[in-house]
Amino acid sequence: MAEPPRSASATAGRALAVARQELASLHPRLWLAQTICTALPPFVGARLRTALLRFAGLSIGKGTVLGGRVWIGGGPRPTARITIGQDCFVNDGVRFDTTAPITIGDHVAIGHGVTVVTSSHEIGDHRRRSMALTSEPVGIGSASWIGARAMILPGVTIGAGAIVAAGAVVDRSVPPGTLVGGVPARPIRELD
Repeated sequence: MAEPPRSASATAGRALAVARQELASLHPRLWLAQTICTALPPFVGARLRTALLRFAGLSIGKGTVLGGRVWIGGGPRPTARITIGQDCFVNDGVRFDTTAPITIGDHVAIGHGVTVVTSSHEIGDHRRRSMALTSEPVGIGSASWIGARAMILPGVTIGAGAIVAAGAVVDRSVPPGTLVGGVPARPIRELD
């Protein structure tokens, strides 16, 4: 049986609803800031990059430097869900999924290509494994160091003064003053 024709107002209403859904994640100031930041070569214009992301709404502490391209997105108002402390260094190619809040303490170093993920999915049955979206906040304690290409997963807290080795996948919280590494990350040793 054929579907009855829709009225022009119903079609326009549906088009408007689809447009709202498609544009819900658009954040003009963040888009503008990230577009300009992407045009800058890595390690050029770090203060400008930081100022642009502050303009976009990020909370970035005094003395913090963004050394390269940083991707921020996920959920409504992504810039309101990330806080970066004072005197931090965020290297090139870092990705922040801000579906849930991310809090970064003071004096933190984040290496090239680090990914911080706050979202995942419930596991479904054999017909569809990826079900409803879930999210949990991530915290990175003061004076910690996240090595290049490490990945921090939802719900993880990196303790103050901890080190995450390059390439590690951190799926559980790291105690303060601990070096972790591997996939999945496991404690390697206590730091002084």
